[in-house]
Amino acid sequence: MNDASRVHDHTPASLDIKSANLPLVALVLKSTDLQAIERDLIQRLGDVPDFFDNEPLLIDLTAAVAAARRSGEPVAEIDFAALLALLAPYKVRPIAVRGGTSEHQAAAQAAGLFSAPDARVVAASAPTPQPPTQETDDHAKTQTNAHPAEPAALADTAPLGALLIDKPLRSGQQVYARGRDLVVMAMVNAGAEVIADGSIHVYAPLRGKAIAGARGNNLARIFAHSLEAELLSIAGIYRTSEVPLPAAVRGKPAVVRLVSEEGGEKLIMSPLA
Repeated sequence: MNDASRVHDHTPASLDIKSANLPLVALVLKSTDLQAIERDLIQRLGDVPDFFDNEPLLIDLTAAVAAARRSGEPVAEIDFAALLALLAPYKVRPIAVRGGTSEHQAAAQAAGLFSAPDARVVAASAPTPQPPTQETDDHAKTQTNAHPAEPAALADTAPLGALLIDKPLRSGQQVYARGRDLVVMAMVNAGAEVIADGSIHVYAPLRGKAIAGARGNNLARIFAHSLEAELLSIAGIYRTSEVPLPAAVRGKPAVVRLVSEEGGEKLIMSPLA
């Protein structure tokens, strides 16, 4: 029996080697300007520093390179060591790079990242047309470069099986429904945070912060029995208490959703019958 036959006839009992798929969060950069990236990360994730919980991260440079080439400007180099230091406070684990120039790839590998040219970044679904409703037109604050799934997370449609909370949330408490909807049966007090990858349902006064579609799901909604929130956000588009809630929904049952218009995305608040 030759050596090749021995290899096939004697499978090691202590291990096996198979293909595997690893779910990743994708940071889709549209610019190589680290100052701009830092500013936008603070705007989008500054209130939720533990959002990613040490998840593996793919850095996607495809859009940044395409934008530079469209403008006719040279594609800038990236200080990957500085970029990784910038991302460290957000508890992500950068492991790979997609796209970019050969210089980018070499610099990324020198910083300990591997090349993942075949990685696929999932785009957020476009909002479906909504039936006519009584709406309160309230312009949301739109973050620079903060279109859903750009530049932060993969877009996920929340699966069935909501996280149910039946106790009041006090100031300083935070609840995150990862990969699903969140249902809260008691008051969310000012200073508390409710976060969900899907929609948020609060069957009581909502006085704290509500962040729905946290990973780019722009079809998510926020429902509240009494809307008194100090911050509302869907897929990265947010509105703070700096602008008072409209009288039509303030302290009343309401739904908040995200709509796309020519001028960008904005939050629409509608009274619930």
